[in-house]
Amino acid sequence: MTTTGLGSLPGDDIREWTKVLLEAVDIPFLAELPVRPYGDMVSRAVAVLTELAADLQPVGWRLTGGSDPRASLDQRRARSLLAEDLDALEELADGYTGPLKLQLTGPWTLASTVELPRGDKVLADYGARRDLAEALALGLGEHVAEVRRRVPGADLVVQVDEPGLPAVLAGAVPTASGWSKHRSVDGPGAVELLSLVTGAAPAVVHCCAARPPIEVFTKAGATGVAVDVSLLTEPGWEQIALAAEAGSTIYAGLVATTGPIPNPEQAAAPLVRRWRELGLDPELLKKVVITPACGLAASPSPADARSRLELLRRTADVVAEAAENT
Repeated sequence: MTTTGLGSLPGDDIREWTKVLLEAVDIPFLAELPVRPYGDMVSRAVAVLTELAADLQPVGWRLTGGSDPRASLDQRRARSLLAEDLDALEELADGYTGPLKLQLTGPWTLASTVELPRGDKVLADYGARRDLAEALALGLGEHVAEVRRRVPGADLVVQVDEPGLPAVLAGAVPTASGWSKHRSVDGPGAVELLSLVTGAAPAVVHCCAARPPIEVFTKAGATGVAVDVSLLTEPGWEQIALAAEAGSTIYAGLVATTGPIPNPEQAAAPLVRRWRELGLDPELLKKVVITPACGLAASPSPADARSRLELLRRTADVVAEAAENT
């Protein structure tokens, strides 16, 4: 079985984390260290944008209406930080062959976070949110090509983070005034923009929710879905079952990101129990990728986060043994 993390980690030492990840998990990834200025997931996505300019305001990122040459000082700083991270990856992964994961904020979460030049979210403007998705897709394609150049032995997969998509679909994103909500987006509309981003490389869509919109992810071309197992409701599990049987790779978040660190048996139990209750093929269980429940940036220390990453392989062994005995 396979293990990986979901992107964010505590601390500010990208070189040390890159060394750790190349050893601690089966699918190493380019870490996000949000404690650093411009190191959070939205800033990373803004850094990847190549056709839209944005600047950082007290309320967050805002499009400026300019084209790429007019990128703000903040956007240039975000790009510089990403370039430094890629320099570290290129140096430390010299000669590496195997899977390598990149993370990027998805178009719907970005649209419900980034503001228009005149205020309110990009989500409010159909044309603007499509422009944002297209710029994100173009930038991601260039980002993937750059990583392939720097780490030619890597077999890349892109994790598209969409924590905001359930609220977008439900019409639960507040307007700028706070007195109303943005109009909901239907499933086909959500698929249309998300599919622009999932084509740059094999993509897994990550969403921690009780009922992640997995059917949207798979229709948009995602080859995998990443979820927090502890949050899933019965309808959520039903969608997981359908996706697994259709050939999607399930990234199962089993190791809690904070609080007491469980033993491998405790961490594996919810997945194994529900897999058996649903009557799913044990052979499919062996293909599940074991991850933390979500990003580890909230861990109290890098040492704590590393302990949780090291627990993943022991948890995967327990799951594999359970699959053999089912």
